[in-house]
Amino acid sequence: MSVILGFHHIAIIASDYAKSKDFYVNILGAKILAETYRSARESYKLDLAFSDGSQIELFSFPNPPARPSSPESCGLRHLAFKVQNVERAVAYLKQFNVECEPIRVDELTQKRFTFFRDPDNLPLEFYQISENVY
Repeated sequence: MSVILGFHHIAIIASDYAKSKDFYVNILGAKILAETYRSARESYKLDLAFSDGSQIELFSFPNPPARPSSPESCGLRHLAFKVQNVERAVAYLKQFNVECEPIRVDELTQKRFTFFRDPDNLPLEFYQISENVY
């Protein structure tokens, strides 16, 4: 028996807080749960939620170090968002000039997916959870 119930949140540190806040709220559609400025740390903490209850904590810190490399660096590889139709999700992002990689099919699950980047170049993924809809 596992004591783990699932993921609660993912934490992201942004280099440009306002730009990342706009991206996650106004483009990806996250709802703001709380926004706190922590003066002792010169840092914002923004709690965001999606319709399934999953959350992102978006932080700002003065002069955070850059990510060492792309998705193949050690640690968290990427964050994947569930979508019903990957083509519609890609078309939606194109309205905001967010580039996506070509849509691929996972050879193990046969599910369709694509990658895109947030304002700090963090790798994000749309992963189609429904039956393949072309």
